[in-house]
Amino acid sequence: MSMKEKIINLSQVDMPKRWYNILPDLPKPLEPPLNPVTKKIVKPEDLQPIFPDALIEQEFSDKPYIDIPEEVLEVYSLWRPTPLVRARNLEKYLGTPAKIYYKNESVSPPGSHKPNTAVAQAYYNKQAGVKRLVTETGAGQWGSALSFASSLFGMECTVYMVKVSYEQKPYRKILINTWGAEIYPSPSERTESGRKILEKDPDSPGSLGIAISEAVEDAAGRKDSNYALGSVLNHVLLHQTVIGLEAKKQLEKAGDYPDVVIGCVGGGSNFAGLSFPFVKDKLDGKDIDIIAVEPTSCPTLTKGLYRYDYGDTAGMTPIMKMFTLGHTFIPPTIHAGGLRYHGMAPIVSLLHKEGIIDAVAYHQNAAFEAGVIFAKTEGILPAPETNHAIRAAIDEALKCKETGEEKTILFNFSGHGFFDLSSYEKYLAGQLKDYEYPEEKIKEAIAELKF
Repeated sequence: MSMKEKIINLSQVDMPKRWYNILPDLPKPLEPPLNPVTKKIVKPEDLQPIFPDALIEQEFSDKPYIDIPEEVLEVYSLWRPTPLVRARNLEKYLGTPAKIYYKNESVSPPGSHKPNTAVAQAYYNKQAGVKRLVTETGAGQWGSALSFASSLFGMECTVYMVKVSYEQKPYRKILINTWGAEIYPSPSERTESGRKILEKDPDSPGSLGIAISEAVEDAAGRKDSNYALGSVLNHVLLHQTVIGLEAKKQLEKAGDYPDVVIGCVGGGSNFAGLSFPFVKDKLDGKDIDIIAVEPTSCPTLTKGLYRYDYGDTAGMTPIMKMFTLGHTFIPPTIHAGGLRYHGMAPIVSLLHKEGIIDAVAYHQNAAFEAGVIFAKTEGILPAPETNHAIRAAIDEALKCKETGEEKTILFNFSGHGFFDLSSYEKYLAGQLKDYEYPEEKIKEAIAELKF
């Protein structure tokens, strides 16, 4: 790679043809999910009311690699492989000897990493004869991705969007509607779980846990519908590994390898997508730091407990062993809506519990400061979620400036912020507040856990 090169591209013929499944490589097996009704270990058939058989099989697969269907690869080719970019202007601005690379997932049609699994899930559901998909969304990245994928496969789509984000990000609604999907602020009057929340708190800002309850209830109530999840579950993280598999090829092409791999975490999908192929290398003996970055207002990995909990507020989803703040946890209304989830993907949770990955948390003003620096140096306005990864990458680069180490830092640029301008408006006006969620509130939510 010459000194002037910034973008490392792959030919489409070099696009990964298989997803990497980390399950057989984990240091110990995952604790099994439990049925929310019987409290017994979930059997594959328990998931059939809301998922197609192909995705259920992937959820429990022990195969190290799973072939990507040709129809999915064809859709991926609309934007994949995504560029790996050397952030030379950012390096110069920081005065660091470190090399900083970012995998630019913002070039997808919906503007984030989410279509990597949305397209796969829509395809498998279409093959199973499903006509309608139902989901939840936080900041709107997942909702817009599933709307996009559903439109390509001729399927209906319904999205329950966390109310505070629905109000903060009106253009996500327009994008979702443009792709033919319907969208409702959550909690809503459309479902029993939504109505119960509104009875207790008519002004509820909503949460991903609440929106998940509404979406699962909606999907389970119609025979022509299935539920689709944008993060947390094993098959979702599996589909995202195209990111890290491409990044490894691109870094090899550049003659480089990361010392540090970074991604923001809400449920864990974009972090997993970039990091899991490198986690495999670490488990095989590579010396590499892998860092998950979350907001201080929703500190799942840094302050949560590792125990069984529901994935949703109403207790309708399987009970999973994960780092959790309690399924009744309602996080503050920060602008990184995609990171406002009470739990963490079981695989990511296990890796953190075992000390394979590290976790840090930042206030939103510190994250937005990093995003503005990135926009001024590299030219792209990042999503509020992505800003957390950028903050960590900048801090790692500044450590290198102090020590003189020439480390290679890789982070996932998980999405652009073009639909998040209202949050930047508030940041630039000095109106964003930092939240550190009180320990007593976390203890209250966790106290309700019965497992």
